[in-house]
Amino acid sequence: MNLLISHELMSLAHALQSNSSRASNINFKSARVATPATAETQQPCVMATARSLRVLKSHERLFNKVFSAWTARGFANKSDEGWLSSMFAHKADARKDAHSNLLSKKETNNLYKIQFHNVKPEFWEAYNKLSAEVQKELHRDEDYPCEVVGSWTTWYGEQDQAVHLWRYSGGYPALTECLHKLNNNTAYLKFQKERSKMLLSRRNQLLLEFSFWNEPAPRTGPSIYELRSYRLHPGTMIEWGNNWARAIKYRQENNEAVGGFFTQIGELYVVHHLWAYKDLQSRQETRNTAWLKEGWDANVHYTVPLIQKMESRIMIPMKHSPLK
Repeated sequence: MNLLISHELMSLAHALQSNSSRASNINFKSARVATPATAETQQPCVMATARSLRVLKSHERLFNKVFSAWTARGFANKSDEGWLSSMFAHKADARKDAHSNLLSKKETNNLYKIQFHNVKPEFWEAYNKLSAEVQKELHRDEDYPCEVVGSWTTWYGEQDQAVHLWRYSGGYPALTECLHKLNNNTAYLKFQKERSKMLLSRRNQLLLEFSFWNEPAPRTGPSIYELRSYRLHPGTMIEWGNNWARAIKYRQENNEAVGGFFTQIGELYVVHHLWAYKDLQSRQETRNTAWLKEGWDANVHYTVPLIQKMESRIMIPMKHSPLK
């Protein structure tokens, strides 16, 4: 009901503006008539102007009547007043908390790091072997509050690229503790030096996981993985989260949802959705099925305008990856 009346008010506002403009145009045109002013030449312009003014006044009366009824029924709350005033002047709505606190999981207090390593093609095998050895060592050592969630090579997307997803149990303190220990680990420092010879470039991001997404857990596979990355317009993360909190239910039937994250450090307002499929054909069928479910199209409709840029990577798990 509220939306219906709001829609009616918007239509009336547009009508008022249109008729006001039309009346002005007619008056302007009548003022520019260069022919001698006779009753015959003036009559059409006068009649048209009078008719436009009557329509304009009629719309004004109807607008006031609808708005009075709208207010009397209790629909005109603060948010509605903000909507109405936004027709004439934009006013920003201040947030009371950081979006990271509103959207992230509180019960786990996990921090994630995603790494993108662009490897020199001639060092690809050596890089994979070295990464597997180091990750196994870190997993065996309980003093390190971190673990590899998954490691992949990009199949379709940026070539010769490795992607690693790490989890730090305990948030930023766990990250700081882990980095301090690694900086004093001679074996790890040697690994870093050796790895630097194999890379063209590397970058990373610190992430939090959306509260409504699945917790990433080991999978037996075999699977292919899709990492869909979205760069959002600044200030739209809450709206993205609100829509996907409802939409994620449409993508659970085939157990394809692995994890959903948003950046905290690195490139900001970036979202990563991680999906698992049996193969590319299964991916296509699963995505097509989502479009048959009522509500999925609405999620796409409302979230697409929030996106500046998006990218899809199809990835193959490395042999030592917990996500197979």
